[in-house]
Amino acid sequence: MASLNVSVVSADQQVWSGEAAMVVARTVEGEIGILPGHEPMLAILAGGEVRVTLPGGEKITASAEDGFLSVQANAVQVVASRAQLV
Repeated sequence: MASLNVSVVSADQQVWSGEAAMVVARTVEGEIGILPGHEPMLAILAGGEVRVTLPGGEKITASAEDGFLSVQANAVQVVASRAQLV
């Protein structure tokens, strides 16, 4: 099964990167779930949690503020001015 290559970065550091089965993030247009094969997109993040589900089912949560999320060819980038694992 395909997986997502995810990176979460803040202005001054990489917060987390790795493979994931799903990413859920809150954008200014509402919450969005991203699975492998998602169409390319760019969205503005609303402040809140970015939830990453790993291929084994484990979950990682990061808080992210003032940034964006991009999806391109199973690569998901979350870029925020402030981000940290919670």
